Amino acid sequence: PASPGGADTGSRGRRVTLDNVTFRYPGAASRVLAEVNVDMTPGTTTAFIGSTGSGKTTLANLLPRLLDVTEGSVSVDGVDVRELDPHELRQNVATVPQKAYLFSGTIRSTLQHGQPDATDAELWAALEAAQAAGFVQALDDGLDHEVDQGGVNFSGGQRQRLAIARALVRQAGVYVFDDSFSALDYATDARLRAGLPQATGGATIVVVAQRVASVRTADQIVVLDEGHVVGIGTHEELMDTCPTYAEIVLSQISAEEAA
Repeated sequence: PASPGGADTGSRGRRVTLDNVTFRYPGAASRVLAEVNVDMTPGTTTAFIGSTGSGKTTLANLLPRLLDVTEGSVSVDGVDVRELDPHELRQNVATVPQKAYLFSGTIRSTLQHGQPDATDAELWAALEAAQAAGFVQALDDGLDHEVDQGGVNFSGGQRQRLAIARALVRQAGVYVFDDSFSALDYATDARLRAGLPQATGGATIVVVAQRVASVRTADQIVVLDEGHVVGIGTHEELMDTCPTYAEIVLSQISAEEAA
């Protein structure tokens, strides 16, 4: 599909711009996000990290318009998301929430949820990228394996990987992973992220995480503290320039070494 701005860059990635984004819940005095400015370009990964309550998930919810900004704007290829047709926005932005919900059916119907005409080859490619092909292949009935309502017949990590595969099948221009890797062990997380740029065809990737391991290879890391951006840069840059980031990293290093 043509991009909202009409410029075709040859990849399906969309440029996402947060311009002075401020958000407060109706009737609340304090702002959950305050004057956030971030530019996210196709083919790159932008990660948002911060402690609980820093506004990360709120921010992730602004892209698919689960919430709307109080002030400022979120735009995709220069078009304010509030002006985009909701169907077009859903086609462009695929979100994997922290607690992914799977509908009952089969693995095939689950994966085809966002792309009904996806071929089995495409489904397997998405499973492969999501590090889920192994456990699906091990099932006697493979793609025809039944999924119980909510996906309760799979482990948390398996559910999460199926939800990631479901998003990848959609071939969106922007992928938002809201703490989607936290149910995975470090090795699976690392393999999955290493394959994402290729699996997403040059899309714009947005990762929201509490775990440094999930963000350290991102092209840009945005550090949030109580709704404010306190640092933007690579892992190395932030270690030198952003005390909040260095603190998060140091608090997690021992846990990572133990893993």
